Formats: sequence, structure tokens, C-alpha cells
Amino acid sequence: MRILVQRVKKASVQVEAKEIAAIQHGLLLFVAVGEGDDSKDIEHMVNKVLNLRIFPDDSGKMNLSIRQVSGEILSVPQFTLYADTSGGNRPGFEQSAQPIIARKLWQDFNSVLISNGLIVKTGNFGAEMQVNLINDGPVTIWLDSKAK
Repeated sequence: MRILVQRVKKASVQVEAKEIAAIQHGLLLFVAVGEGDDSKDIEHMVNKVLNLRIFPDDSGKMNLSIRQVSGEILSVPQFTLYADTSGGNRPGFEQSAQPIIARKLWQDFNSVLISNGLIVKTGNFGAEMQVNLINDGPVTIWLDSKAK
């Protein structure tokens, strides 16, 4: 499982020019499920997201987690995080999980975040989406469940 984490002042996602989800202060997560990912990958990534200390404390140091700042999450499925361009300029996506599996694991990931008390809004799996954001910092972090 791969997640591109962006600390945001606000973010939203649109489908067919209609806003379907928006958050204020929090994290925008672009989430990709890879071939062979399972519940252990979800557990690892949820722990990373919950405990990632990337929000500033009173001294301005990145020392606080999403829970400590009462932030929201916008979770957007993005299989292209598994793009392989090693064979040329047209990316291949063989490392991505099949859509039926990816959808289920992405939904499970979001459900576990919610069960941990977070407000989670989502994009639309399989849809052509437009994502708007104001990156805060900017702070952008790459997570990969296989890089343990």
C-alpha cells in the first residue's frame, strides 16, 4: 500500500464538476493498493497516518499528530502511485491491485481510520476526479507499507 500524505489547510474533490467531499485543516491522502496488500498493510498504514507527527506544536516544530490537532482526512484513491516507467515513457500499472480488491482494501483502510475517531471524507473510487488543495508548509510525505 502506498500513500502520498499532504498536510493541508483545506482540500476538496470534484467529480463531473460537482464537489463530493471537502475538508479543512488536516491531511489529504492519495491512497494506492498494491498487488498482494492485505489487512496487515492496512494496519501498518493506519498506524503511520494516526501517529505521523507533522503538525506544528506551540514552538512551531512538527511534533503533533492528526488526532492531536483534531484534523480531518480526505482519502482519495489513486492507483497511479504504482506507476512503473522503467520500461519506457508510458507507465505500466501491473503492481496495482485489481480494482475489486483495491476498492475493498481502500474502503477498509478508511473504515479503520473512522473507527479510530477521525473524520474521513473520500473521493470516488474509479471516477475521474479533480482535487483542489492548499498544501500547508508545504509538507508532503511518501509512505509505503512494504518499506517497514
